[in-house]
Amino acid sequence: MTMKRNLLPRRLAIPGIVLAATGALLGSSALPSLPGLPGLPGLADREPAPRGLNVLLMGTDERNTLTAAQKKKFHAGGRPCGCSDVLMLVHVSARGDRVSVIGMPRDSYAEIPPYRAKPGGKERPPHPAKLNAAYQEGGPELMIRTVESMTEVDIDRFLQVDFRRFMNSVDKVGGVEVCTPRRLKDAATRLDLKPGKHRLGGGQALQYVRSRHVDGSADLGRIQRQQRFLVQAWRELKERKLLTHPKRMTDLMEMLLGSGRQGFSPGELVELAATLHRLPDSATEFTTVPIAGFAPAKLGIGAALAWDRKETDALFAKVRDDRPLVERGAQPKPKDPPDILGKTVPVRGSAYACH
Repeated sequence: MTMKRNLLPRRLAIPGIVLAATGALLGSSALPSLPGLPGLPGLADREPAPRGLNVLLMGTDERNTLTAAQKKKFHAGGRPCGCSDVLMLVHVSARGDRVSVIGMPRDSYAEIPPYRAKPGGKERPPHPAKLNAAYQEGGPELMIRTVESMTEVDIDRFLQVDFRRFMNSVDKVGGVEVCTPRRLKDAATRLDLKPGKHRLGGGQALQYVRSRHVDGSADLGRIQRQQRFLVQAWRELKERKLLTHPKRMTDLMEMLLGSGRQGFSPGELVELAATLHRLPDSATEFTTVPIAGFAPAKLGIGAALAWDRKETDALFAKVRDDRPLVERGAQPKPKDPPDILGKTVPVRGSAYACH
């Protein structure tokens, strides 16, 4: 596959990074250097820039390693498309005092950049598709290029997590507590949570983050629940003091990363995690790209969400400039369920935490 530009810096004198999907929002501590991306040969390194660190989190729908009993119990059957159904851009500020997370709906309209599936093969021209198809067509490399072209944000690292690794990681930390002010019921995943607090094991947590038929907010509501889950998982790691326990953190990171290609090594994550226990919920902020409506039917890609370009350009400009998404001193409250169309309101992680 041809790559139009470099992905990774040679040295990142930047405090922190983010590990999500089991909720490990990471962000504090400087690394002397970060090596080139594992498994992506031929990428020259990029010079460092005082802009913070950008990580692309991809949750794939691979489920072949689940047992038949697990698929039945947690309603995780069906045929995987090899897509990235969870997509979040995570920005760690250059000072390491802030983590910003932006959710991007899987059904967003995207223009897939030109690429070659095989070295020396015929180049496929740019074409419209839903955003999650970029991973299906060209793996993490093409997804990174697609997101970069849509956001004009340079991606430094990536993390991909499938069903099995997600479930195992949640079980490894003893489950994650979530809370809801209203009943959450989804006929597709069979999620059924009454108002209140619930401790979810790996399988139940998978149902929680996959559910998108709870109300009329569809994928926007699911992204909000995923972000709520990240806040709570981050709290679990801190309360259980896992971030400062090298052996347990190493085991957790190896389980999360698995044997597939990743943009991190376990050692990098353990080194970073050891310094993150002081990062408060209020130092994290969450939002979703604003949606203007639907892409034209003539594109032939089905019902795809069209981003509000004016609002999203302003949103990602803040990321590029290493500026906070939430104004200083502001304490915005999330709307639950969120609006599907229009401007989204970034909130602090403390607004998503259970109390």
